[in-house]
Amino acid sequence: MAVLLISGYTASSQSKGISFGLRGGVNFQNINGTDMNGDKLELDMVPRFNVGAVVDIPVAPDFYFETGLLYTTKGAKAKDDFLGLNMSAEYNLSYLELPLNFLYKPLLGKGHLLLGFGPYVAYGLGGNSEYVINNVTSEQKIVYSNEFASANPYDQEFKHLDYGGNLFFGYQLSNGISLQLNTQLGMAKINAKNTTYPNSETSFKNTGFGFSLGYNF
Repeated sequence: MAVLLISGYTASSQSKGISFGLRGGVNFQNINGTDMNGDKLELDMVPRFNVGAVVDIPVAPDFYFETGLLYTTKGAKAKDDFLGLNMSAEYNLSYLELPLNFLYKPLLGKGHLLLGFGPYVAYGLGGNSEYVINNVTSEQKIVYSNEFASANPYDQEFKHLDYGGNLFFGYQLSNGISLQLNTQLGMAKINAKNTTYPNSETSFKNTGFGFSLGYNF
């Protein structure tokens, strides 16, 4: 009986096989954390996007391991009194992201329900910071490093590495088209340490939610 069950599952997995897909969507991103004085950051969400490829690998009936590579953009926008100054700021960060999700995909109607969660790891590729001071706009390229020295306590650089958790749900039609809602909580402190101010309590962490469309072959 056990042999029959194992052989039956193997045949089922092979019939379903590994599926590949494309995905793209809109994020609403923010940066949570604290400023250099330990006060809670009060930043506004900004619209961003993600696009890439995914692969679903069957591991048990209705359960899959899902991974892939996504190009995703993140960031946040500061209010006019950012850091107590008469200025606003917007961070635009871009990453190459690797999701490592566990996916439950049972049959529901003619399609499949999608329920998934898992960690992600991302590597910073580039971006820019835009500042508006007294109606004068300036732009600065994002610099990635683990630590830096600056006499200006408000200067900011970012670490390459970001990681955190994913949670999503959605529905996949029988033709392979899917829609899902995503939420993401960053756990990595992405701001580089300013060694000139070693006691700074600045802590930036990515967070966001959004929706995406996909197509599995």
